[in-house]
Amino acid sequence: MINSVCISLQLVDVLLLLVFFSHITWAVSSSSHCKQTDVRVIRPHSVTITEFGAVGDGVTLNTKAFQNAIFYLNSFADKGGAKLFVPAGRWLTGSFNLISHLTLWLDKDAVILGSKNSDDWPVVDPLPSYGRGRELPGPRHQSLIYGCNLTDVIITGDNGTIDGQGSVWWNWFRSKTLNYTRPHLVELMNSTGVVISNLTFLNSPFWNIHPVYCSRVIVRNVTIMAPLDSPNTDGVDPDSSDDVCIEDCYISTGDDLIAIKSGWDEYGISFARPSKNIVIRRLIGHNRIGCGIAIGSEMSGGVSEVYAEDIYIFNSSTAFKIKTARGRGGYVRNVFISNVTLSGVDTAIIFNGSFSQHPDEFYDPNALPVIERITFKDITGDNIKFAGLLNGIEGDSFRHVCLLNITLNVTTMSPWNCSNIQGYSALVSPETCEPLKESIYPKHHSDCYLVPNHLSSSARHLTEEMLPDIRS
Repeated sequence: MINSVCISLQLVDVLLLLVFFSHITWAVSSSSHCKQTDVRVIRPHSVTITEFGAVGDGVTLNTKAFQNAIFYLNSFADKGGAKLFVPAGRWLTGSFNLISHLTLWLDKDAVILGSKNSDDWPVVDPLPSYGRGRELPGPRHQSLIYGCNLTDVIITGDNGTIDGQGSVWWNWFRSKTLNYTRPHLVELMNSTGVVISNLTFLNSPFWNIHPVYCSRVIVRNVTIMAPLDSPNTDGVDPDSSDDVCIEDCYISTGDDLIAIKSGWDEYGISFARPSKNIVIRRLIGHNRIGCGIAIGSEMSGGVSEVYAEDIYIFNSSTAFKIKTARGRGGYVRNVFISNVTLSGVDTAIIFNGSFSQHPDEFYDPNALPVIERITFKDITGDNIKFAGLLNGIEGDSFRHVCLLNITLNVTTMSPWNCSNIQGYSALVSPETCEPLKESIYPKHHSDCYLVPNHLSSSARHLTEEMLPDIRS
């Protein structure tokens, strides 16, 4: 009799939790910065790149044609904006700069090719929040497509392609013959109202899409691909940027599919521009090194309000990772990841508190990051080696980590490894590590990000209806 009552009460608890979780609403489902943007907005002035002498044979260098076309269109920036049309062809070019109120439109069979000559990629100052090039001290190469201090920029088309031809850069990196940090494919800096959509990005020398110090950025319906062994070819890296929406993307690269950043050690702390209000939806992808969605390791300016849902990661090293270290400072807080499917992933979740690359010897080892209020909800996975390797920093526990409704089919005998971490869980299989075993409900929901502090009235009514039947 006692055992049956205990079993019934356990069932009540499970049903109560299921009802509870089913009534959690995702707070950013109507985020204003993810609203549909009409990339076919009519610009009153339009030119074709061939009007400026460009030749789409894949051999002729067209840098001057792109530069001259954009210089000409700049005169219309305050007259409703302009459009640069790139027709079918293979358009070899070095780096060129965009302008405000511009649409760069690539036709279906248009391919912009990055030059294999490093002299065609100018050397520019390092980012102030990094203090140096990410790979080497000193300056860095400018991205293939670049813009600074811009407003209203659209890079789109009918699924045209931007191919960085990065293999030559990867070889220089591996042979340690680089003079400066490698360039990205697209970098928009200190810009507002950026849309990148309906394109394919291939073979970036370094990171693919890098909005840095930007606001109101949309990356939508893009395909990003590079060989799985290509070094550091991140997909989309929002960096010290806010109101960023990344959705409906397929990414397969040699490193993180998406990495949210905000500056490096003392330079990021001093620059103090966080990344916040980042929305990621309907992402599909895989890699061999890196992870699906990463935060850090450069997060010294702070990262907060990150929301990700409808994520499918397959045949990959890691699904989610927070990377940081002593000396980073900054914070990662208020992160909500939901509705995730994993298949053939080595480790579902990693917190790494010892990611110890530093820009120089002047970082402050006492600058400890604050990691708190991180919620993972509704995750399923098959053929997973490790559920979680969650390791904070001694004397700096990562706290209020919450795991809800997670089911992973794990192939190892020790699915969880945790240290210097604190949090709560409910409905997690395999059973989580000791620091996270305390139940979320009913005492700790307020410690968990985006978990309401009460059952909705409909959920409470449904629970009350179920209880008499179960107890009888």
